[in-house]
Amino acid sequence: MHTRTSLGAWAVAAALGLSAVTPLAAAHAGEPGGAAASTSPGDIVSSEPSSFHPLPGQPTNTKAWKIHYRSTTAKGEPNTVSGTVIVPQDGRKGPRPLITYAVGTVGVGDHCAPSAGFPRGTTLEANLIQQLTLRGWAVAVTDYEGLGTPGDHTYTVGRAAGHAMLDAARAAIRLPDAGLGKDTPVGIMGYSQGGQASSWAAELHASYAPDLDVKGTATGGVPGDLQKVAKFNDGGYGSGLIFMAAIGQNAAFPELKLDSYLNPAGRTLLGAMKNTCVADGAVLGSFKSIDSMTSKNPLEQPDWQQRLRESQVGTVEPDAPVYLYHALADELIPYGVGKQVRTDWCARGANVEWHTVPVGEHVSGVITQSPLAAQWLADRFAGKAAKSNC
Repeated sequence: MHTRTSLGAWAVAAALGLSAVTPLAAAHAGEPGGAAASTSPGDIVSSEPSSFHPLPGQPTNTKAWKIHYRSTTAKGEPNTVSGTVIVPQDGRKGPRPLITYAVGTVGVGDHCAPSAGFPRGTTLEANLIQQLTLRGWAVAVTDYEGLGTPGDHTYTVGRAAGHAMLDAARAAIRLPDAGLGKDTPVGIMGYSQGGQASSWAAELHASYAPDLDVKGTATGGVPGDLQKVAKFNDGGYGSGLIFMAAIGQNAAFPELKLDSYLNPAGRTLLGAMKNTCVADGAVLGSFKSIDSMTSKNPLEQPDWQQRLRESQVGTVEPDAPVYLYHALADELIPYGVGKQVRTDWCARGANVEWHTVPVGEHVSGVITQSPLAAQWLADRFAGKAAKSNC
């Protein structure tokens, strides 16, 4: 349902070719019950020094902290999410911009979380994040709900991902050592799975986190309609992402009873995928149809269809400008799905700067557009007016 992301697709392509924890509720770090130690979304449950390396052993002039912070599930219940806060050590005085960043698909195994990869230099989007820190910007990277914390990752559940992104920004601002403050200007950024998350964060900002001074959102490769994306990938190269998404939706909504739909082959596949990162998981699931893994297709059932509709992007006008882009030849998330997000947002009066990426496909879309998206955010931080091309 959600197709590969910059991070995810790079990993698939590659597959085919301790410090002391602060005493702030440390005992609850990573546990759903730990959310009780905080009082509101974005409160820090625990923090500990970490490190940020775009490549193994590559030094960066940054400090990093792994954090666990209070957020909110898709059902509105408190939870605990992990993430990383990265701050350049450039001697800057006064407020600096903060990017809350959502990575593309990494898989559903806990060891795949961005926070696990940053110290080792194995988080594939770290080089894109470094482009942001080199601008002097702080970056908060959510691990998403259930990725690196107990329970299954709620992969492709838009509301949960949007909450996690906004609360990661709140947590970064509340982290004393980060040197940020309530006047910190915030940008939202992500691609593919991160595009869904950042789009949802943009839509939720006004109602969920109006305390954040969001200046704009840069989002691309957005899987705005999960049902269309699933249909497009069923039985094809990206079909493994469908099964990951089924795990994610069921994690958020266990009443969907995914296991009751799976045949023995499906149970074996999804059981294996729960412990894999995207490269292995996508390869395991590639070119397998939903019908071959189920006794009855859950996507034909009203309850599943309703939950997928609840993750639709484009139903709410973002209250800050948006830089939205999609590759014309995207082989995982159809171009028409991304363009529909633009149509829906424009119809609601949003300020959208839309870009078709004419050359390349899903992965190259984020590679070529990331510097342009970052410059667009820099213009927003500089107070320049965004120019909609709706």
